[in-house]
This record gives sequence, C-alpha cells and structure tokens, in this order.
Amino acid sequence: MWILQLAWKNLWRNRNRTAITMASIFFAVVLSVLTSSIKTGIFDNLIKNVVSFYSGYIQIHKQGYWDEQILDNSFENSTVLERKLLNDPRITDITPRLESFALASAGNITKGCLVVGIDPQKEDRITRLSTKLIAGKYLQAGHNTALVSEGLLKRLQLQLYDTLVLIGQGYHGATAAGKYVISGVAKFGSPDLNDRLLYLPLGTAQVLFEAPGILTSYVLSIQDPKQVNTISTDAQQLAGKEYEVMSWEQMMPDIKQHIKTDSSNMVVIQLILYLLISFGIFGTLLMMMAERRFELGMLVAIGMRKSKLALLLLSESILTVLAGCLLGILASIPIVWYLQKHPIRITGNAAKAYERFGFEAIFPTSTDSAHFINQGLMVLLIGLVLSLYPLLKVTRLNPVISMKK
Repeated sequence: MWILQLAWKNLWRNRNRTAITMASIFFAVVLSVLTSSIKTGIFDNLIKNVVSFYSGYIQIHKQGYWDEQILDNSFENSTVLERKLLNDPRITDITPRLESFALASAGNITKGCLVVGIDPQKEDRITRLSTKLIAGKYLQAGHNTALVSEGLLKRLQLQLYDTLVLIGQGYHGATAAGKYVISGVAKFGSPDLNDRLLYLPLGTAQVLFEAPGILTSYVLSIQDPKQVNTISTDAQQLAGKEYEVMSWEQMMPDIKQHIKTDSSNMVVIQLILYLLISFGIFGTLLMMMAERRFELGMLVAIGMRKSKLALLLLSESILTVLAGCLLGILASIPIVWYLQKHPIRITGNAAKAYERFGFEAIFPTSTDSAHFINQGLMVLLIGLVLSLYPLLKVTRLNPVISMKK
C-alpha cells in the first residue's frame, strides 16, 4: 500500500511531466477509438445503404430463380410461410415482391424497364423507398399508378402525371399490357437502376402479368445484421427445399469482397497507428528517465533496493497509463456520439463517385461499446509493456554514473 501512496505522490511532484505522459496516452486512446469506430461505421453504413437501396438483408425465392430470373420461376403467396418466419424474433419484417421485365412506351419512344410490384407500406419499412421520392406522391395499394425512376422518365421524355404503357410477357406466356399514370418520381444512386426501374402496387403488377397471388421473392428485414448468415440458414430450414434463401452477401459478392479488402487495408492502418502510439508513449518514458536520472541514482546510493525502486516505477507507470486510458475513453464517448449524429460528409467528385454506386457520401462512426473497451485495453497493454523499459534501466543503474552532472 505504501508503494502506491508514494507512487501517487511522485506523480504530482512534477505535474508537467505527469501531464505530458498522461496526455500522450489520452490522445492515443481517443485517436485509436475514433479510427476503430469510423472503420466499423463506414462498413455498417455501406451495408445499410446496400440493403436499404434495394436488396434487403435476406431474400427468399423459388429454387432456381436466382440463376434464371423469369416469372415462371415464381411461387404462390404463402401466409403460412410468412407467419413461420415472423415467429422468429430476429426477423422484424417481410415484404413481398413480383419482379419482371417489360417495355415502357410513350408515343414513339419505347424503353426496357424492370417492373417491381410491391406492397407500398411494407416495402417502405425495409428499403425506405419513399425517401427516394423527388416529385409527386408515393404509391398506394390498389391504385393503377406507377412510381418511375428519374432516368427512365427522362428517357421516355415524360413528365409527372403523364401516362405510360407497359408491354411484356406475363405468367406462363400470357401477354402483359397495361396503362398507368405516373404518380411519383424517384431518384436512385445507381445509374443502372435509375435508368430502368419502375414500381407498381403489388396487386396492380399481378393483374398486369396475369399472375394473381404470385410472387418472385420475399424480402426480409432482420434485427441484428451481424447474424444475417445464421438467420439465413435458419430461414432456409423453415422454408424448405422448395425455396432458396439468400443473404445480401450471396446476392452481391462484389460488395462483400469490397468490404473485406477495405477491412484488410484498415487493419494495416490500425497497426501503423499502434506503432505511432508506441513511439509517442515511449518518448515520454525516455524523457521521464532522463529527468529522474539523478534522483534514481541517489535513492540507490542511500540504500534503497533496486527491486523496490523498480516496483515504485512500475506503480507510477500503471497509475499514469490507467488514468490516461480512462480519461481518453471518457473524452472519446461524446466525440464518437457527435460524429455518429453528424457524420463526416465527402463533397466534390469523390461524393459523386459514391452516389453513382448508390452509397451515401458520409463517414459515420459506430457507437458500439466494444470500440471503447477494446481500444482502451489495447493502449493500456501497450503502455504497460513499454513501462518495462524503466524497470530494465533500474536493474542496470549505476548510482555513481547516474549522479554525475
């Protein structure tokens, strides 16, 4: 106990030296927490954008649909399957879809488009489709109206509330044809989807394609995105062999690979950061040992055992590093919270490049408590390992040489 009391007094005997040492650890923790939380925040936001953009976390199709996406590979709407899936507390919502290709025609202009029949309310809860609206009104169930992407509207040279004609092939080779008023215009980040996407209420789409009660997919929203693969496997067991259950990672492997590659790059950056932190803390320890050289030599000269002196220095280091880590964690909490509510925004050409692929050009932070705990412990470990340097110097201390001016 006396060792700790003496160590605490020694810390404040030279306040400037202690403050500098604590400051190096304090800023190391803050910087480490910010780096870790921004890395996770960026990837979480990327996944959220991909999911809310169109795909959802998990989709259920008839077996073989993903390889050959035609109406004949569809299935009947099953309330029994929906109830089974929603009984799983990890699945928060389900929305049905009927998707197919058709020709959109206005006057002498005809363009190919992707027609998606949706339940407007359920779809909005999962993909936030209404937030992409730039003109007009959102779809309503049972209405004979269409929500058209901005690019497709321009290609057809139409305006809001104009009428377009859809012509295509319906279910089991039936002819699909219908006329619809454009009730709303949506803008999507992906140029490909923005040029060809058209939404209809689900019932209206089923009438168009002569497919009453027929769906091509269920889109699932889940509570914890980190469990997407586990939930996908469990949903496959519930659905049976007749269906194929695919996570967003399986549907978009290029996005998964992009995140994996960027994660590897961020690990290298984090290692470089830890190296810089180590040099920063080690520099303050070198300064401390240089300043206390005479003091330590005198203590050994008057009879203090080197083992006790080493224990005293270790106690001082532990108190300094621990205090710096705790202060760093406390200071990083409001910073991370603020950057989560007000994320860093990218502007200019870089922002346009992000938006072209349907991603928000922002860098939010993650408020997961693991970042504060893990990074605080990592810096604490670095500080404690580097604290062995003063102990090594004490064991080799020559009091006569140390007390020389």
